[in-house]
Amino acid sequence: MRRLLLLGLLVGIIILVGSAFASDTGKGVKVVANEASRRVDVTIDGKPFTSYIWPQSLEKPVLYPLIDDSGTTVTRGYPLEPRPNERVDHPHHAGMWFNYGNVNGFDFWNNSDAIKTADKPKMGSVHHEKIVSTKSGANSGELVVTSVWTTGTGKDILKQTTKYVFSQHNGQRTIDQTITLTAFDKAVFNDDKEGVLGMRVAHWLESPDEKGGIFMDANGKPTKVDAADTKDSTGVYLTSEGVKGGAVWSTRGRWCTLTGTTGAHTSTIAMIDHPGNPGYPTYWHARGYGLFAANPLGRSIFDPKQPAFNFTIEKGASATFRYRVILYSHPAGPEEVNREADAFAKVN
Repeated sequence: MRRLLLLGLLVGIIILVGSAFASDTGKGVKVVANEASRRVDVTIDGKPFTSYIWPQSLEKPVLYPLIDDSGTTVTRGYPLEPRPNERVDHPHHAGMWFNYGNVNGFDFWNNSDAIKTADKPKMGSVHHEKIVSTKSGANSGELVVTSVWTTGTGKDILKQTTKYVFSQHNGQRTIDQTITLTAFDKAVFNDDKEGVLGMRVAHWLESPDEKGGIFMDANGKPTKVDAADTKDSTGVYLTSEGVKGGAVWSTRGRWCTLTGTTGAHTSTIAMIDHPGNPGYPTYWHARGYGLFAANPLGRSIFDPKQPAFNFTIEKGASATFRYRVILYSHPAGPEEVNREADAFAKVN
C-alpha cells in the first residue's frame, strides 16, 4: 500500500511539473487583457503578434504593432514609437484601425492630437467602451470589444462591436475582423476617400518611387507628405485584378497585397474583402507613402462617372463589415491569396 501511495505521489509530481513546463513554453495563441494599461496583448507561441490598444493620445482604438512570424514589424512606429528615417506625416495613421472620414458631416478618419482646437467640433472620435470577452487557444484566440463613435459636438451616433480572431497556420498569421455598427440615430457615410479599414506600414514597405506630395483630406484641406529617402523602400501593391504598384489607388478588387523586403526577409500583407460587405468589391485607398486601406464606402470620389454611394444606416439598424488580414513571412502570390479569399468568402 505504501508503495502504491509513493508511486501515486510521484506520478502527481510529474504531472504538475509537466503542466508548469507546458505553460512556460507559451504555446498557442494567447489573448491577455491589461485594462489598467489600456491594452490587450496577443502572442503566438510566446512571441508578440499585436496588441489592441486605446491610448489617450489617439482618437480611436487600434491594433499596434503588427508583427509577422519572423518577428518583423510591418507597421510604422510613428506617432506612438517614432523610428529613424520614418515619415512623420498623418499622425492619425497609427497601426491598423477602422473608421471613416465623413459620417453625418463629421471627420473621424483625420482626427488626432494635431488638430487645432477650433477645428475639433468638426471631427469625430471612436471611444473604447469595454472588453466583452477574451479567449485563448491552441491555434486561434478571440477578442470581442465595444466602442462608441462620438461627434465633435458630443453626440454618440454609432455603437461598434468588433470581434477579432487571431490565428496561425504554417507560419502565416491571420486577423479576421467582424465589425458591426449600430446607429443610435441615422448615420450617413457620405461618399469620401478616407476609410474604412486602414493600416500605416513600415518605411521599407513604402514604394521605392514615392516622392511625396500634397494630399487632400475629407474637407479639402491639403496635407503635405515630404519626400523621403526611399533607397530601402521596396513595397509593391498587387490586386486580385492584376493591377500593380501606384496604379492600384482608386481601383477595385476582392483583395490587395503589399510585398516588400527588409534585409534578407520578405513579407507580404494581404487585405481581403468579403462579398457580404457593403460596396463589395472594395476600392483600394492605397498610397505609395505607406497608407494601405480598403474603402468600400467611397464611390464617386474614386470614379467620378459613378453616382455617390452615401451609405446609410437608419436609426436602430445595423451594418456588418468583415475583413481578413494576413501576414506572410514570404512573397505570397495570387494563387495563394485567391485560396484564402475563396475560403474567407464562405465565412458568415
